[in-house]
Amino acid sequence: ETPKYLNCHGRLVDMSKPLIMGILNITPDSFFDGGSYSLPEDQERRINEMIGEGMDILDIGAYSSRPGASHISSEEEWTRLEPVLEMISEKFEKQLLSIDTFRSEIARRAVKDFGVSIVNDISGGSLDDKMLDTIAGLQVPYVMMHMKGTPQTMQEKPEYEDVIEDIMKYFNSRIWSLRERGIKDIIIDPGFGFGKTIDQNYEILEKLNQFHIFNLPILVGLSRKSMIYKFLNQNPSEALDGSIVLQVIALQKGAQIIRTHDIAAADICRKLVEKVSAYR
Repeated sequence: ETPKYLNCHGRLVDMSKPLIMGILNITPDSFFDGGSYSLPEDQERRINEMIGEGMDILDIGAYSSRPGASHISSEEEWTRLEPVLEMISEKFEKQLLSIDTFRSEIARRAVKDFGVSIVNDISGGSLDDKMLDTIAGLQVPYVMMHMKGTPQTMQEKPEYEDVIEDIMKYFNSRIWSLRERGIKDIIIDPGFGFGKTIDQNYEILEKLNQFHIFNLPILVGLSRKSMIYKFLNQNPSEALDGSIVLQVIALQKGAQIIRTHDIAAADICRKLVEKVSAYR
């Protein structure tokens, strides 16, 4: 069965109830909040808000992975991250931290220098061939996402034989590679919006419970994505209601981590789904 705890540097994180992962993008060009949190005081204020609203894990990213985003160097990524990680380790030392990066060197420095507990890799190790060995050395939980192509190419023409089967095969082989290296704490993320059409995204959500075959926690990132706002002819700023609906569906299908921009809303989803499911 799915592990009940995540081992984050010896701190056991209870996974028996869904966790909320709050997004802090320190990128000028993220699709929803790009540029909103570039100043340290804005970042600090936002983290305080998210903690107050019920966030469990803070996920920090400095590389925008929205479709077609510009590619930045490793040095630039670290230059953006370092001051924020410094501020967090001073002001929020108890906060559980995740680093959103596909670069092993960034992951290593964040974990070693700033006690980051989780590595969240949109490429599942496929964009940096040192990533899996690095995770094995660090022994931190690893979020392995499915993406077709790279952020620059993924939405050009995503094609699958069978989207669910293809993602299953991908996870199967990647999990084997991780286990072989002695990596124990693995979280899978089907990668909504990463090399999928709108229809494929909805099919993945409908069949999300099939991914429990791996007996691993499932993370979903649905928050304000184009599968919601394009389908409803909105823009990202209008997509909160749609995000709530899809997060409720994901929780009912057993998602264990909700990665979101809107913590308070996700907390309501979590509380109400839990209340209903108490009567199963």
